[in-house]
Amino acid sequence: MVNYPNGHKTNSIQKVNNTSGRGMELEKEINATNNFYLDIDKAVIYKKPTPVTIVKVDYPARNAAKITEAYFKLPSTTDYNGIYKGRYIDFEAKECQSLTSFPLKSIHEHQIKHLENVCRHGAIAFVIIRFIKDNETYYVDAMTLINYIKICTRSSVPYKWFQENGYLIPFHYNKPVDYLEVVDSLFFKEWYIWQEIVMKKWFITQKKKKKS
Repeated sequence: MVNYPNGHKTNSIQKVNNTSGRGMELEKEINATNNFYLDIDKAVIYKKPTPVTIVKVDYPARNAAKITEAYFKLPSTTDYNGIYKGRYIDFEAKECQSLTSFPLKSIHEHQIKHLENVCRHGAIAFVIIRFIKDNETYYVDAMTLINYIKICTRSSVPYKWFQENGYLIPFHYNKPVDYLEVVDSLFFKEWYIWQEIVMKKWFITQKKKKKS
């Protein structure tokens, strides 16, 4: 059984799973979504810079520089962090080629430790996982996934587990990976219900205007 942010499948959610030809990678889609959140002053969430040490730089042209050798200074933690409605947000994003499972080697021990740490201090932490071949993108609570990993006896998490324990992230044109819709339904339910009521009233008003 697939979980949906508002408890039922909607047309907007169906759309995302039928638009695999958009040609955008998950990271680009999340960045576009975050830019939209920032533009409408909904949230401030950024991709964390990767800590690298530059060893060698070539200059193919006077006004151009090309890094030809570099190495990671420190292990990265998670991909994104920021703030939303006064709460700290922290999450990792992964793509998965398999149709049947998500390999545990894709999430590193230091990332698990980081997610545990921020959860202990009250953060809203999660993992976004896209099954590329199905073009389904899931929101999974960080501690739900970590607790499963700790008792898991296999080297991967079954696809069905994500259907049962994750939430399918809806697609919208301006926010291709609208993960805050899931966050709202889980952590800000009263606000989410109010938003749905406002949207329904808006659609009814628009229909009346068209009829008149």
